[in-house]
Amino acid sequence: MNTYLGIDLGTSGVKILLVDSCGKILAQTTEEYPVYCLKDGWSEQNPLDWVNAVKTGINRLFKNGKNDRLDVKGVSFGGQMHGLVLMDNQDRVIRPAILWNDGRTQKQTDYLNREIGKEKLSNLTANIAFAGFTAPKILWVKENEPENFNKIAKICLPKDYLAYMMTGKFSTDYSDAGGTLLLDVKNKRYSKEMCDICSVDRSWLAELYESYEVTGKIKNEFGLPNAFAVAGAGDNAAAAIGTGTVSNGDCNISLGTSGTVFISGDNFSVDDKNSLHAFPHATGKWHLMGSILSAASANKWWIEDVLNTDYDLAVDGIQEKMGENNVYFLPYLMGERSPHNDVNARGAFIGMRQNTSKEEMSLAVLEGVAFALKDCVEIAKENGVAISKATICGGGAKSIIWKEIIANVINAEICSLETEQGPAYGAAILAMVGVGEYESVQQATEKLVKITSTTKPNQELVKKYEQKYQIYKTLYPTLKKVFENISTDKN
Repeated sequence: MNTYLGIDLGTSGVKILLVDSCGKILAQTTEEYPVYCLKDGWSEQNPLDWVNAVKTGINRLFKNGKNDRLDVKGVSFGGQMHGLVLMDNQDRVIRPAILWNDGRTQKQTDYLNREIGKEKLSNLTANIAFAGFTAPKILWVKENEPENFNKIAKICLPKDYLAYMMTGKFSTDYSDAGGTLLLDVKNKRYSKEMCDICSVDRSWLAELYESYEVTGKIKNEFGLPNAFAVAGAGDNAAAAIGTGTVSNGDCNISLGTSGTVFISGDNFSVDDKNSLHAFPHATGKWHLMGSILSAASANKWWIEDVLNTDYDLAVDGIQEKMGENNVYFLPYLMGERSPHNDVNARGAFIGMRQNTSKEEMSLAVLEGVAFALKDCVEIAKENGVAISKATICGGGAKSIIWKEIIANVINAEICSLETEQGPAYGAAILAMVGVGEYESVQQATEKLVKITSTTKPNQELVKKYEQKYQIYKTLYPTLKKVFENISTDKN
């Protein structure tokens, strides 16, 4: 029996699935590792922690003897995007990886958007600069750590560093490379002009592959003697494969640490305002994506760090308040990406009175994330993309109430899947396609991805939430200057 590993290199841990050729998950494990926040707004990890976690996880999958390492034919990856891993000419990591949710690069982001110019960036890369993207991080290192910049021999994205350690092949895929701001997305090649702007030597960048292409053989030290590596994808593109979001107009909503609205397309297109990202898809085609930096992580913060309780207690009694809540929450705990592109944005509760209950505040957190996702949906709508149905994945997808809120806020059917593993499952599918188990991504997802239930909007609630959204979308513009003042306050 042929089996496949899907590796999802996340922010808080790595999830590894062992999947058979029929899509059945045979075993799974999650290995955690720390995030280091040495300064306000910084977010870093030690790349060696990722490698050690994967080694531990693989050993754990086969520990009970039920599954055979010899059956594993392919391994592929979904990974946190935009992170900056720097290696020297001895393949040593030069400094900790700067992660996707790190907010230190506002100066460099402003330089790219204002001095180089948004129009030029969009023409070169199909995107403008966001603080989380890789290119501003490279500029930050150049300006603030020149001794480290001068050591650079390789620039890796997180999953590609892991793949390099597992294969010795210096590779990346188009979907993940699209988030560096160094890729000419339309023509699927590195932009020489962007490399020059960022002082990046082309030799520092990995060879480009489609997500379903084999890149190398897994090293013996990982104990998978018959396995080949397949390029994989950025976590959102991998999640799109795992949820069957592969045809023109298909939509997937991810409720993980961050949140995304992912729209698959057959043709290259760019959002008029560059509020949505335009990246290659793991299918070999394209997608538009809106990304909010705090989704399930905002709910986790509220429930665990503030209320010090568990999810069931936090949401008990809130369903009857849906559509009636006058408390609002801005989920900008890590700043915000789509559509505001503002590292200074902050989380905020608004509308509280003396009798406001914790139930209303708990509901406001779930609604605030849903409204932030609707911001992205509305931009897609302005660009001619109508979303009437979406699959959903990520940790937040387990919440029945949250799915109901999202269905009514964006007025679309929300489809739950047999497996909600998203990126890891998508990576396993890419591994199958890469080694020939299936002829195409489309064929594989048609057979393997199954919808189990659909949450439909209630039109009475849709109307109420539309009224609430009209208030919500005035809050950020009203508070933008306040957020800026808070960020620059030296006291």
